[in-house]
Amino acid sequence: QVRFVESGGGLVQPGGSLRLSCAASGFTFNNAPMSWYRQAPGKERELVAAISRAGGVTHYADSVKGRFTISKDNAKNTVYLQMNNLKPEDTAVYYCNAGYLRAEYDYWGQGTQVTVSS
Repeated sequence: QVRFVESGGGLVQPGGSLRLSCAASGFTFNNAPMSWYRQAPGKERELVAAISRAGGVTHYADSVKGRFTISKDNAKNTVYLQMNNLKPEDTAVYYCNAGYLRAEYDYWGQGTQVTVSS
C-alpha cells in the first residue's frame, strides 16, 4: 500500500536551515509528481512546493519562494525539501504526498515537525 515516511525536522533558530526527506513506496515513484505540504497549529494544511515526475518543473508557495528548494531522487524513491533562511512562521508539521499541486492519495504519513524559534 501507499506509504510516506517524512524525516529531518527539528528545532532551529531563525535564519537556520533544515533538509527534509520523504521516502515513498506503494506506487511508481518515478512516474509521480510529488509535493510537500505543511500544517501549522490551528490552520489548514497548505501546499508548500511541488515537483514534476522527472524533476524539471517546480512550483513554490509565495511564502517560501527563494528560500525552499524541492528535489526528487527517483533512484531512491525519495523527495527532499531544502529549507534555508527559516522564519518562525515556517513552524509546522511537514508532509509529502504524490501529485502536483494536489494530493494524489488520502493517506498521509506521520509528518515531521519543524520548529523555528530563538
